[in-house]
Amino acid sequence: MTRKRKLRPEEAELWGQVARSTTPLDRARGLDSTRPAPKKPEPAPKEAKPRIEPFRVGQNARATPAGNALAPSISASLAADPLAMDKKAFTRLKRGKLKPEARIDLHGMTLERAHPALVGFVQRASARDMRLVLVITGKGKTRPDDGPIPQRRGVLRHQVPQWLRMAPLGPLVLQISEAHIRHGGGGAFYVYLRRRR
Repeated sequence: MTRKRKLRPEEAELWGQVARSTTPLDRARGLDSTRPAPKKPEPAPKEAKPRIEPFRVGQNARATPAGNALAPSISASLAADPLAMDKKAFTRLKRGKLKPEARIDLHGMTLERAHPALVGFVQRASARDMRLVLVITGKGKTRPDDGPIPQRRGVLRHQVPQWLRMAPLGPLVLQISEAHIRHGGGGAFYVYLRRRR
């Protein structure tokens, strides 16, 4: 003999939703049903809102994190990328032990000039069987007042990793990483290229 177990509250609620959305066969055929109507579920209790402390004179405001709150930092998004290259070589790369075979400096270029320059540079480096190149973008200019609408600092610095992941460069690039301080730090990227077949 099997025992019936009691439904958990979330199972009972789900069953109630299913039961309300169906039409019993007896009613569909025009026959009287002796079954009682399903009970309406009780409304879920409202979650308590977090209490906001009132501001007092002399209280210090909380510091906001540096950078743009609209987008994640470049180093965080690159760190989230899976490791595609050899782990030992990547460790040497992050320590600045690998020397880039070529470099391009995009300082002062507009997006319209920088994109074709980057595409041509990476394609030529790949055609010459280079493995590691350095792309210098700079960190971006600091402005005295950004105004009420925050703006990204360093447009090229944010755009270059996206260009390197998209066609026509995506198939040529194996790994993108922020450069070591001796090669430009946060204002430059290591681009590790795939081997040509």
